[in-house]
Amino acid sequence: MEEKIGTSQEQSLKKVMYILIAVAVVLALVLAYVWYQKSSLVSELNIEKEALTEQMISLQNDYATLSSDNDKINAQLDSSREEVSQLIERIKKTEATNRAMIRKYEKELGTLRSIMRNYIVQIDSLNTLNHKLTADAAAARKEAAETRRQSEELSKAVESLSGQVAAGSVLKGRAIRMDAYNASDKITDRSSRVVRLMTTLSLVENELAPKGPVRVYIRVKGPDGILLTGPDQRTFDFNGEPMMCSASREVDYQGEEVELSIYLNGVEDYVKGIYTVEAYTENNLLGSAELMLR
Repeated sequence: MEEKIGTSQEQSLKKVMYILIAVAVVLALVLAYVWYQKSSLVSELNIEKEALTEQMISLQNDYATLSSDNDKINAQLDSSREEVSQLIERIKKTEATNRAMIRKYEKELGTLRSIMRNYIVQIDSLNTLNHKLTADAAAARKEAAETRRQSEELSKAVESLSGQVAAGSVLKGRAIRMDAYNASDKITDRSSRVVRLMTTLSLVENELAPKGPVRVYIRVKGPDGILLTGPDQRTFDFNGEPMMCSASREVDYQGEEVELSIYLNGVEDYVKGIYTVEAYTENNLLGSAELMLR
């Protein structure tokens, strides 16, 4: 009887042992599965972290290529570049298993990408505007240069015409001559008999010349080159320079030819030799002539 009881207990113990072994095997399998799943998840999270880091580095490189001539945009770009650099450092220091932080960084990556796209749009718009402004400025400079060229040509033409008009408006003389007269008011060439000299000339017809009173001046020089003067002597301005004349006469000039005579009286002695006369207005030398006295 006792032997049967002992055998029954042994069988029960064996069953319990088998059950425990089976449970242990099941637990070992469950633990192995859990460890495998955890390892796979950690590996996937590390891959995800690495991919996020690579995307941030790529975004950092994209930011590095952006530049603008606008100081405000450049300042904003510098701030965004610094933010990207800091985010990369934070990702590197964060465990891959911290999924909440990884998701947060992914959102920040998306925000930074959106900001970068906005920068690209702004820079492209500014570049387009700058190109347009540059083209407009070049066209304006070209137009200004053409206007300046036309203005210079017009000024030259006006100056040329003004010069032609001025040259054409100058009074000119012709047929100038000088004769010596004796006391009987007859022409003579004997120096001892001369009591006065008379210069005759004509003011040429000129419709462009100013109309009105015109004074004609004569300068008579003796054989020694000294200016002869009489009671009608005076000083006049010739092209802005003062000159002494021997005699003068004013005539009314209306654009038509005018003949005139100017006498030189009051010279005490005449000597043998060649006498010269020059006729002037205040703006022009009308001509000259010579007289030989013996």
